[in-house]
Amino acid sequence: MDFKTIYATKAEAYEAMITPEDYQGNLLPALERIRPFTHQHVVEFGAGTGRLTCLLAPLAAHIHACDSSAPMLSVAERKLKAGGWHNWQLHHADNAHLPLPNHSADIAIEGWSFAHARGWFPDTWQHEVGKMMTEMQRLLKPGGTFILLETLGTGYETPTPPGPHLAELYDWWTQTYQLNHTWIRTDYRFQSPEEAAHLTRFFFGDELADRILANRITILPECTGIWWGTV
Repeated sequence: MDFKTIYATKAEAYEAMITPEDYQGNLLPALERIRPFTHQHVVEFGAGTGRLTCLLAPLAAHIHACDSSAPMLSVAERKLKAGGWHNWQLHHADNAHLPLPNHSADIAIEGWSFAHARGWFPDTWQHEVGKMMTEMQRLLKPGGTFILLETLGTGYETPTPPGPHLAELYDWWTQTYQLNHTWIRTDYRFQSPEEAAHLTRFFFGDELADRILANRITILPECTGIWWGTV
């Protein structure tokens, strides 16, 4: 999948797809077990359409949400305004260069963003991801927490990295940065198999969409990995 094109041109389709995700509400409790977000200053990398931003805005003192796709941020802005929150600011910025001062955040978090570098920079991915990790550490106050959220398989009930390239990335950053790790289920709940196939096909491809239809799936299992550390 050409995810760069998807993020640049299909922000509304992406938002429609992720709206039924984590229908059991497992994500926020898992994050708060790592560190409570209440009254914390948060920086979010790869904010996209604001899924995490809207989850954390009711708790955080302030959240800076950053993404390199202006169309995705436009959706996030609409959602944040609709939620009535005022403790946020959006930034059109690359993950390796955020326009924020040193040591200004208690928590830095990314969701389903850093791992794209493994495919976009096949020969230099360690360098590129390293720059993003360095940027996280630059922004954090002493004792701050950084959290990475990435896929461990959509359509799977147990952790299954979507390809050896991501397994390699996850092993590399766990060892390089001495990260803690856990995983949760973030299943989707759709109204019908037809809706599920329609909403997911453009992003996950024909194989998964066809399996959804063949097996009449409305609850689509998904595993999400969580890695974290402190500075």
